[in-house]
Amino acid sequence: MIAQERFTLIQAAQQGDREASGRLVEENAGLIWSIVRRYARKGQDNEDLYQLGCVGFLKAVQGFDPAFGTQFSTYAVPKIAGEIRRFLRDDGIVKVSRGVKEQALVIHRAREKLTDALGREPALSELAQETGLTPEEIASADLATSSIASLQAESGENGFSLEDMLGESPEEGLIERVSLRTAIDRLPERERKLIFLRYYKGLTQDKTAKLLGVSQVQVSRLEKKAIQFLRRELTDP
Repeated sequence: MIAQERFTLIQAAQQGDREASGRLVEENAGLIWSIVRRYARKGQDNEDLYQLGCVGFLKAVQGFDPAFGTQFSTYAVPKIAGEIRRFLRDDGIVKVSRGVKEQALVIHRAREKLTDALGREPALSELAQETGLTPEEIASADLATSSIASLQAESGENGFSLEDMLGESPEEGLIERVSLRTAIDRLPERERKLIFLRYYKGLTQDKTAKLLGVSQVQVSRLEKKAIQFLRRELTDP
């Protein structure tokens, strides 16, 4: 479907044209299914997830504005995935353990306290000292409870997000893959901490190198290695 034709259908659907809405869903069924497959679980009815995806898609149709300066599919993907994720979360399928949630709360309070006291974002080592948790525990808790928006947050000095570095387009649904956290957990400890500092905390390679106790060249090498690993984890069948 060419862009102008899609835009015409979106306008019609926004004005209550059910036929236009139905055609948009039909034309974008492949996109919706591609996201459904990312969340498929044993014993889960994928048809139900597809219907939820359609609900999210139609919400995207109603909320889309060309003034956003983005393609419709780019705008629609998080809406589709969000509807599915909300169901899975409320249904108890996507869970974060109580222990991790408690750690995250302790970290949040410590971060606010130190930010007020220091007048800046506390370093990981300062958070560790304040909470009694190890830097690795802090990184793991933050990763487990962080928003998926962190994938699209730009890193410190190069303006690239983790999504950009993985080379995945929103249309493929990978920005919403729950399995990303699992993939990050499979990284060696140092690379996992590096990803956290670079793409969740937005630190530069230089600052990350100082926190990890290595050179900036080593950080660059480790980062490339970690990104290659995550790309393989997220794209291999």
